Amino acid sequence: MPIVNRIAAQTEEMAAWRQHLHAHPELEFDCHETAAFVAERLREFGVDEVHEGIARTGLVAVIRGRGKSKRRLGLRADMDALPIEEATGAAYASKVAGRMHACGHDGHTTMLLGAAKYLAETRNFAGEVALIFQPAEEHGGGGKVMVDEGIMDRFGITEVYGIHNAPGMAEGEFLTTPGAILAAVDSFDINIKGQGGHAALPHLSRDPIVAAVGMVSAINTIASRNHYALDELVVSVTQIHAGSADNVIPDTAYINGTVRSFDGEVRTMARRRLTEIVAGQAEAFGVAAELIYHEEYPATINTPREAAFAADVAQQITGRVERDGVPGMGAEDFSYMLEARPGAFLFLGMGEDRASLHHPKYDFNDEVAPIGASFFARLVETAQPVTD
Repeated sequence: MPIVNRIAAQTEEMAAWRQHLHAHPELEFDCHETAAFVAERLREFGVDEVHEGIARTGLVAVIRGRGKSKRRLGLRADMDALPIEEATGAAYASKVAGRMHACGHDGHTTMLLGAAKYLAETRNFAGEVALIFQPAEEHGGGGKVMVDEGIMDRFGITEVYGIHNAPGMAEGEFLTTPGAILAAVDSFDINIKGQGGHAALPHLSRDPIVAAVGMVSAINTIASRNHYALDELVVSVTQIHAGSADNVIPDTAYINGTVRSFDGEVRTMARRRLTEIVAGQAEAFGVAAELIYHEEYPATINTPREAAFAADVAQQITGRVERDGVPGMGAEDFSYMLEARPGAFLFLGMGEDRASLHHPKYDFNDEVAPIGASFFARLVETAQPVTD
């Protein structure tokens, strides 16, 4: 069962939607124009219900099929962009300075809209389907907010599915896996307070830069020396800020970084070691230091039955599915939806020569949108067949 013909016929229209969204990126929960565009399209398609204002700018659309079904799928797309200056040079490039759709959420929204149009026209499924358009995936945990606001119970969702585009993977290829597919993500801030002074008289100071260097060196041993090598863990220091002149020892220094893991015990160990390292290094160098640790998105964990079902449907669409893909160290707030309901998250290849996610030259491949839309549509038709 290849790409749905009626969805393939929407390719140009879907590209126009996507390019409009690409040109008008919005951040976090402030997806007002994006949500309005989505709601307008959904009403044009004739969906049965459009519920707006969930998690501020999120929305859920309901389409009713024929007959009854014990299953009711939730299909999710994220809508927010990133604070990046675009460098694609595309005719539809971002019109907003310092913002762009560098992660393909414009494409995710388009794929779900394409499926919505088809499902609203054909109604070749039983029961109802809930289409979830979510803000604030990149920052803010919009997925958690939507779950906390009760969408799973309110719309009777029994299982939930999502897709993320994957540049560098063959165009049209799907990848998923049972169990963890993306990591839990935490972040940390370390504020160091020393005593500044003249760089020619370091003995009269308590140098926060030396302390920061010691902390970073020790932090880098957490992954290499404090956990079993086959238990995935990444601890990365990503920012160090200190100083203002070559002849001044500053008063303060700042360190920032991220922790990625899958296992709860590994996550706990990394936090404990960070705490111990910051305290120990601060004492060793005679400075004060504060660690602020943020537990952010949990690991994205597919349930085995739903991952296998999603892979079967994907196989029907393109015939190219990696069913036991290697988990990635990125993170997703779709994890909160999978904590609330069984379901699966998949990757869909954009092509091997595409710029990477979060890159200023990234651009979603419009040729792939009908594949994702067909997957969503067939997922519903297969899970909720009409039996009369």
